[in-house]
Amino acid sequence: MKPWQIYLRGVLMGAADLVPGISGGTVAFITGIYPRLINSLRSFDLKLWAVWKKEGFAGIFKAVDAVFLVTLLAGILSSLLVLAHLISWLISSFPLHLNGLFFGLVAGSAVIISREMGGWTLSQLFFMLLGAFIATFISLLLPSIGSITPLTFFFAGMVAICAMILPGISGSFLLLTLGLYGPLIEAVKSFNLVFLGAFAAGAGLGLLAFSHLLGWLFDHFKAATFATLFGFVIASLKHIWPWQMLSSYRMSEQGEMVPLETQVLPPWAFTEITNQSSHLLTVLLLMLVGLLLVIYMGSKNN
Repeated sequence: MKPWQIYLRGVLMGAADLVPGISGGTVAFITGIYPRLINSLRSFDLKLWAVWKKEGFAGIFKAVDAVFLVTLLAGILSSLLVLAHLISWLISSFPLHLNGLFFGLVAGSAVIISREMGGWTLSQLFFMLLGAFIATFISLLLPSIGSITPLTFFFAGMVAICAMILPGISGSFLLLTLGLYGPLIEAVKSFNLVFLGAFAAGAGLGLLAFSHLLGWLFDHFKAATFATLFGFVIASLKHIWPWQMLSSYRMSEQGEMVPLETQVLPPWAFTEITNQSSHLLTVLLLMLVGLLLVIYMGSKNN
């Protein structure tokens, strides 16, 4: 794979990680670089010491697939810096259209993930239900966040990155539930190096630790892991359904409203209750575009 192709995938991953509903891991999976990404991250272990003693830094550079990682990271970071303003504007200005596109993208990723489950057995059904349970009650499992400090951003980075590298689980959604999505976007927009550095440090530590666990699960329980992810993705579609009404929330320390629970509505009920246009045709079109795009990209990498 050429460097510009890796960089472009990094750009897409960065854009996905900015948005609640779709993860960079999903993009990596459907664009065919997920196994390489996980294997590269897993290579950061104690064996590198022996590689360094034998081959020096050149050996380490090769062992961790550094060209791939650096190129991908450059794409992710450039996307985060450039698109933070745009994504923030789109979320506030076109929430229905954006969620419609994301709904289609995530639904398409569920189709791709289902192909890796190895059949529809009772055991797979159990793990699907487990994933759905986790997704349904994720807001209850996450702790409430108090004051916004660099330490807060450090732990948020550890939590979010674990979700960001999993296909179908949105790290941004977890940040939104924690009440840290808005502060993180503002930190990116204002280039707050203290908060961003703390978040990056937490993400780096979480990434190295979680990639080993994830790699082990894929090595030993691949079908069960994908079944759990499939259940999580299907259940998480509720959170990005375009037509919703807020039914439960909490206030952050900064006085911002953090959504906890929403009521899914059909488009016509949304219009009746909120007195807002459902934009039905354009939102459905964007859903279809997202669905077909992911399925097409997934088929090109099989």
